[in-house]
Amino acid sequence: MRFKVVPEPRPPEFVDRARLAMPLVPGDEDDCCARLMADTDLAARSDAREWITFLRALGLVAESDGAYYRTREDVDGATLAARFRERIHPAAEVLDALADAETPLAADTAFERVLDEVPQWERARRSDWEAVWRERVERILEWAVAFDLAERADGGYRPTGGPSADG
Repeated sequence: MRFKVVPEPRPPEFVDRARLAMPLVPGDEDDCCARLMADTDLAARSDAREWITFLRALGLVAESDGAYYRTREDVDGATLAARFRERIHPAAEVLDALADAETPLAADTAFERVLDEVPQWERARRSDWEAVWRERVERILEWAVAFDLAERADGGYRPTGGPSADG
């Protein structure tokens, strides 16, 4: 399964802090959102809910019968980067566009290169779909930098060799 939720980019340390805020014993969404808001600087419940989904995509949180809990798996930076690429839509396509480019790509250019990845139903459900997906691509690029999959260069982004094995 691929997730579309891409919260505002944060440093990898924030991902760790958010993960640790989640309970080991499954809790309902309200409890988990409250924990995230209490243990991080997230101020809105909608942001906390978005983070729960993002942590699920990264395999740091699991869901069972509508309750969420922190996984016990130790995950290094390379694993998080791979999961980000594989499980966030359209991260792989954005990263492939960077890899195929001869020069660093600006966020707008990266968006144009993955425009076909926007499902038709997404285009039909809102009049501002381009702005929403443009922001999603920008966030994916910044998360790619955070996960050492890309770097900022010459006013755009280019791929790196990937995250180091030591995370």
